[in-house]
Amino acid sequence: MAERLARTLGTTDAVVVGLSAMIGAGVFVAFAPAVQAAGSWLFLALALAALVAYCNATSSARLAALHPESGGTYVYGRRRLSPFWGYLAGWGFTVGKTASCAAMALTFGAYVAPALAQPLAIGAVVGVTALNLLGVQRSAGVARILVAFVLAVLAMVIAAGLLSGPAPPFSLADPTAYGMPDPQATPGWFGVPAPEPETGLHLVALSVTEGGSWSFLGVLQGAGLLFFAFAGYARIATLGEEVRDPARTIPRAIGIALAVTLVVYTLVALSALHALGPARLGLSAAPLADVARTAGVDWLVPVVSVGAAVAALGALLALVLGVSRTVLAMARNRDLPAFLDAIHPTRQVPHRAELAVGVTVIILLLLADLRGAIAFSSFGVLVYYAIANAAALTLTRDEGAPHRAIPVVGLGLCLLLAFTLPWMAVVTGLAVFGFGAALWFLRHRSPAGR
Repeated sequence: MAERLARTLGTTDAVVVGLSAMIGAGVFVAFAPAVQAAGSWLFLALALAALVAYCNATSSARLAALHPESGGTYVYGRRRLSPFWGYLAGWGFTVGKTASCAAMALTFGAYVAPALAQPLAIGAVVGVTALNLLGVQRSAGVARILVAFVLAVLAMVIAAGLLSGPAPPFSLADPTAYGMPDPQATPGWFGVPAPEPETGLHLVALSVTEGGSWSFLGVLQGAGLLFFAFAGYARIATLGEEVRDPARTIPRAIGIALAVTLVVYTLVALSALHALGPARLGLSAAPLADVARTAGVDWLVPVVSVGAAVAALGALLALVLGVSRTVLAMARNRDLPAFLDAIHPTRQVPHRAELAVGVTVIILLLLADLRGAIAFSSFGVLVYYAIANAAALTLTRDEGAPHRAIPVVGLGLCLLLAFTLPWMAVVTGLAVFGFGAALWFLRHRSPAGR
């Protein structure tokens, strides 16, 4: 019988882990590319992302309470659908979130010292992996400190933005006069290119300052980009084997973490739009720093940079925790090498899985430019949650099934958002899933192995 992890996390610990993943570095940069996609319909995109997150969280919470094991949707897919669908969910989560780990590490490095972003990112991965190897309670304790600091920084930015005067008129001729970056010199964040000085700048400005035109695709793309920032509640479910009283704790923790995140994101969006206006927000590479600068609170600008670095570190911590637990679950079923199926006898952590994840992230940092990892990760995670919703549809009333409309809406919206992401992310995602499926069928060629 496989070794089991110790149940040491309470409700507060689980909420903090979820918050550290959701209120991560994305909140400091995600609104700019979302505005570029959705224009003046940003709040509709935010509401759609929140609706998808609610459906996914409800389905995941009910499944996690019934199957409180490490692995999240990998386990639910195997138990409720078939081993193949569970494997596909685990494959997408592991590959996508490993890329996200690298992106968060690079974000940390870029905020601390841009010229040393790569070595700092590698150091962050080494530090987070070492911390996780000391035990999940230590990781949860550090996450509390990081989340508290980031929430304090966000509260100051929200107050500064809402208490400032309305955004001044935006000039197409010289955005730098309003504290904005030069669009010719500032690259896009997370694979979203900065607008061209003569074409994209006008398109963004006109679409959001003159009311814009309804763009269903733009709203969907904006929701898909914002969904990435909500997806951290999966960390709670993937830690199901380490939570006390999981049937009660997991649904409660997911609900609390999601509600807090939605309130924070809504207030941040209101503050940024009030202080900057939609056109300037759409062009900003560091929106919350620009909010502080525009509000005249210059001392807050470096604090925001520190907050973004800390948030990236917290997100990286939660990501490595979640990915390593999914790797452990897949190794238990031999969907990944059996060598990774090991729990440290004293620290009660999947030490080999955590080391493997850390080494893989470092290799990615050395070999690849991962600024486009967010869109790819969003595709993988949306497919992951589509499988979670499909698994929730198999629950009976006695098993705590949610209202049928919740997983149906969640499944449909996950697939819709996944396939309306930027085309490169869709093509890359389909290729990665196709490769993973091919590996599965090569390993399970006989009818008995399928």
